[in-house]
Amino acid sequence: MTTLNDTSSEHPADSPSGPSSQSPAADPGLPFDGLPLPLAMLDILRQLDYRSMTPIQAASLPLALAGHDLIAQAKTGSGKTAAFALPLLTRLDVRRLAVQAMVLCPTRELADQVTQEIRRLARFEANIKVLSLCGGTPMRPQRDSLEHGAHVVVGTPGRIMDHLERGSLKLDALNTLVLDEADRMLDMGFHDDIAYVASRCPSARQTLLFSATYPEGIASLAARFLRTPQEVKLLEQHAGSKIRQRFYEVDHPARLQAVGKLLRHYRPASTLAFCNTRQQCRDLVEQLRAEGFAALALSGELEQRERDQVLIQFANRSCSVLVATDVAARGLDIAQLEAVINVDVTPDPEIHIHRIGRTGRGDEDGWALSLCSSADKRRVASIAQMMGFEPEWHALDELTAEEGQPLQAPMVSLLILGGRKDKIRPADVLGALTGEAGFKREQVGKITVTDQLTYVAVQHAIARDAVRRLSAGKLKGRKVNVRALEV
Repeated sequence: MTTLNDTSSEHPADSPSGPSSQSPAADPGLPFDGLPLPLAMLDILRQLDYRSMTPIQAASLPLALAGHDLIAQAKTGSGKTAAFALPLLTRLDVRRLAVQAMVLCPTRELADQVTQEIRRLARFEANIKVLSLCGGTPMRPQRDSLEHGAHVVVGTPGRIMDHLERGSLKLDALNTLVLDEADRMLDMGFHDDIAYVASRCPSARQTLLFSATYPEGIASLAARFLRTPQEVKLLEQHAGSKIRQRFYEVDHPARLQAVGKLLRHYRPASTLAFCNTRQQCRDLVEQLRAEGFAALALSGELEQRERDQVLIQFANRSCSVLVATDVAARGLDIAQLEAVINVDVTPDPEIHIHRIGRTGRGDEDGWALSLCSSADKRRVASIAQMMGFEPEWHALDELTAEEGQPLQAPMVSLLILGGRKDKIRPADVLGALTGEAGFKREQVGKITVTDQLTYVAVQHAIARDAVRRLSAGKLKGRKVNVRALEV
């Protein structure tokens, strides 16, 4: 097994994995042109600003391109999509309009991200068709798209299984199966669905399994569906200068009230708070709203449209605190996340590492704040031992500005009834706001267009006026219904 540290520049050590021998892995930071990739693909990588390989790409790409089955342990945001997308794209026969590669993802959000990235990478050759098959959207348009043909499908296990059972998805030509964030799929109860889908794939295929953690279920899944897989493990080590961890001892019943104290003291513009249960999520959101914070909960109880709406509001900065369980937050990759609060300490050190890795991305700094009862100290010791640091303990009464005003979310989300099916584009919405409505470009934030709905973030000061002017005007030549979403 190759084990890499994602902040180290040392060469990874090679060692055998199971019955197969480990192929030498490329060094992190090396350019892609050292790999056996088509020249046109290398050109696209340069155009997309893929300057050098991330550690997980450096370790896994030579193995995957050589045709090995693979178990790779890496977090979201480490570059793993390209680590499996490039091998599956090189194996395609574009002249054959049949499904030759399939990627299973735990959530629709992750599937959408993966689909978009594969499409970008697939531009090295014309006419590669990549199709997303996820729940929460009608079956008929997906069946119609499958009838017209696709080379790559990306989807959630339940919807993929539905298409297989109905005969609309055929896998006779499949040569690559990818299980992305396999641990999250197991957490969400997809084991039987994954087993069913894998059993419908040709046995002579390559299987690439990516997982942020390595629970027991992964080993049994790998033993059942992978052939003498090579293993690559990327140990996340977050630089202390980027993610600052602090631990606060608090009596267990007082931890929900303690979250507001942390938020008033640190005043992060965007915070992801982790709880261990859905009920704790609901209780915390109720507590935060009572204190004046703009907080929303992300849980498995939400319908897909509600879930999409919550994520859009958080991503466009019209909600300052997102409260979620580990399962609900699987697959999220939120930009500019300033803080992670562990309302409950997880018993699994790898889950803790995965949680705090949501902040401090790229060149950004981040806070990782954990609330711990005296009974949690053993868990904290295990986390500290695994990550190799000394816990920085603080008392809640050290926090200042406890009576200060909550930090208001800078934006408000406006919901427009109309989307891609109505030919609405982000440029149309921006033009309506900055043209007839007369607002400045700086007052308008992120614009998200879905099939039937459009979301636009605007500054608080203009929200009411923006609703009035958009409702009075026209978008794409017709009147539209607009309202502000409350948090």
